[in-house]
Amino acid sequence: MNQKGSRAAHFMQVAGELLTLFYQTLFWCRAAVSNWDKIARQIYEIGNATLPVAAILAIFTGGVLSLQAGSRLAELGAASSIGGLVGVAMAKELGPMLIALLVAGRVGSSMAAEVGAMNVYDEIDALKTLDIDPVRFLVMPRFVGSILAVPLLGLYTTVIGWFGGAVVAKTNVLIRVSFTDYFNNLFDTIVFGDIVNGILKSATFGLIIALVSCYQGLKTSGGPQEIAGATTRAVVLSFILIFVSNYFISRMLL
Repeated sequence: MNQKGSRAAHFMQVAGELLTLFYQTLFWCRAAVSNWDKIARQIYEIGNATLPVAAILAIFTGGVLSLQAGSRLAELGAASSIGGLVGVAMAKELGPMLIALLVAGRVGSSMAAEVGAMNVYDEIDALKTLDIDPVRFLVMPRFVGSILAVPLLGLYTTVIGWFGGAVVAKTNVLIRVSFTDYFNNLFDTIVFGDIVNGILKSATFGLIIALVSCYQGLKTSGGPQEIAGATTRAVVLSFILIFVSNYFISRMLL
């Protein structure tokens, strides 16, 4: 088999294994209520790892967006429209994407490393010996926790970004839009569907991060040095799938 054929076969294998893990995880979601303590712990860990950094990223992203777009709008005599532009951009695109990339880099890598270490040190085999399904015990809590936590973090990032944009719009000499005018325009422009759009994207990104990270962890074999490779693959594949899915979700929700 030539190199292109080998890569195509590997791609199909990974896609099939990811889908299989996805269906197995969905099956075990029926046990989510009885495992709520594990899910709550995952939600806490995801939020604890990302909240401070997410706030910094969001406030400066909103600020830069307001600065770049606001100065151009001011040249056109439409500076008062900056609130709506920042509001929609953060809600539909930048908020969900920022938090997804942050969670994939900080939390997804941690998930892959944790599950990979358990696999390398035969702890997953020990679970199977005790008749404990690794998908139910390890993957499902991370899967559900990520789907619940990432949308909440996306909303948090969006709101912080709005305030970052408001501060720049108020203080920049080229824009000079008051907080009142900024937020009035924002809430006049943004609709409920924009918020739903961001939530759906964030939930999808959370699903991708948890699934890919756990998959890479479960596929880790060999010695401890393989754990680093698994975390890198988890982050890279998560990033790729986040960007690809973002396009298709945006296309469907237009």
